[in-house]
Amino acid sequence: MNVSPNQGKLLLLLAQIQGAQTILEIGTLGGYSTIWLARALPSNGRLITLEANPKHAEVARVNIARAGLSDIVDLRLGQPLSTLPQIAAEGHSPFDLIFIDADKPNNPDYFTWALKLSHRGSLIIADNVVRNGAVVEQSSSDPSIQGVRHFNELLASEPGISATAIQTVGSKGYDGFAIAIVTAD
Repeated sequence: MNVSPNQGKLLLLLAQIQGAQTILEIGTLGGYSTIWLARALPSNGRLITLEANPKHAEVARVNIARAGLSDIVDLRLGQPLSTLPQIAAEGHSPFDLIFIDADKPNNPDYFTWALKLSHRGSLIIADNVVRNGAVVEQSSSDPSIQGVRHFNELLASEPGISATAIQTVGSKGYDGFAIAIVTAD
């Protein structure tokens, strides 16, 4: 479920190339990708990560503290679709990088929020967009496949985005990242 080590390193490199100072992560799990992303930030940077599951959030808090990143990372417990409006209301956006890696049926809604919380030049990355090739199987009724397929369709049709998907093969099998840059204000 978590990103693999090479994917974590890719996230770190993308955040560094981006020069990210603010990162939003939707889906924390154990905090592995959170740690990779937070390590890319300058000392005054900030990362807000959203996790719906209390058990996962507690594991992530311990891992983030063990990594010495508690001062940079703000872990928010709650359903992301409830937490995202709060973040917008608090004025934390726009974010330089947004990483989407939570429940796949809600990916389209997460993408909509990512657009609202970004600026021209923001990088939006989503994990698990290939799903062993199942995304292209039109007959799939799996809600995760449907969510990723709808996300990919929204990504392709959004005029203010330039994006691609890259396939990844490794310890997690055959999957991929969508990588997009916001090109419009």
